[in-house]
Amino acid sequence: MPGCRLCIKTHYSKMKRTLFLQFLLISYLFTSMAQAKAPATDTGSMKKVLPPIRKFYVGTSTDAGIFSTATIQKPGQGFNPATGYYGTTTNSMGVVRFSYLINFGFTFNFNLARHFGVYTGADVKNIGFIEHNSAGATVKRRTYNIGVPVGIKIGNMADKGSYFFFGAGADAPINYKEKTFVIRNQKTKYNEWFSNATPAIMPYAFAGFAMKNMISVKLQYYPGNYLNPNYTKDNAQPFLGYDVHLMMVSLGFPMPLGKHGDMVKKHVADLNTATM
Repeated sequence: MPGCRLCIKTHYSKMKRTLFLQFLLISYLFTSMAQAKAPATDTGSMKKVLPPIRKFYVGTSTDAGIFSTATIQKPGQGFNPATGYYGTTTNSMGVVRFSYLINFGFTFNFNLARHFGVYTGADVKNIGFIEHNSAGATVKRRTYNIGVPVGIKIGNMADKGSYFFFGAGADAPINYKEKTFVIRNQKTKYNEWFSNATPAIMPYAFAGFAMKNMISVKLQYYPGNYLNPNYTKDNAQPFLGYDVHLMMVSLGFPMPLGKHGDMVKKHVADLNTATM
């Protein structure tokens, strides 16, 4: 039976070769699947360059053009013993006032992370309100204020990123000015430096949005009385019974100034974890 044993031996050799080839094929398939599921290797070609951020920089303020108005509560004509004021209290909204001179300032920005930052600064603002009195005259009142904001930024802190900001601050009025007229070219006016016509400190709260470090829109509200009811002028108290709360919307240009040596270098992050 030598021929039969030869056939069996030949058949056995073919089976071994077939099993070996199948083993190689299966090994290749498993290796390919494992490589497909494995995270990307840390090579330069697999990394994404993110825009740089600045840890610290000086920028311009968020106030340039200001639209302001106010809620006005004031007494009417004649003395009212029940309230101690003159006449019945009335409530109204002031006429919208626009100012672009002089509104400027600087911010000091600290970016603590790619999506979070804080800032403070100093600025000068021209704010006020317009009302129509019972005599049919128009009265414009305004102050130049020096202010200090403290804010938080949430969004994209990259060089040309957009972000939301909000916070609070305080203004100190340095000049008060008032104009009264029925006919526009016949005005009476006066102004005082460091006047008592307004409080010495005006706290405020604000919120806004900055687009690509180029332009911002901000809403600001003053919860305290803009006028001083105890102010005395010519032996009279012109603001007795007044309660005025100022609010404003401003358009600004919060742009970084110059180049800063501490700009974070363009760094890389893995494609699986990089987010912007």
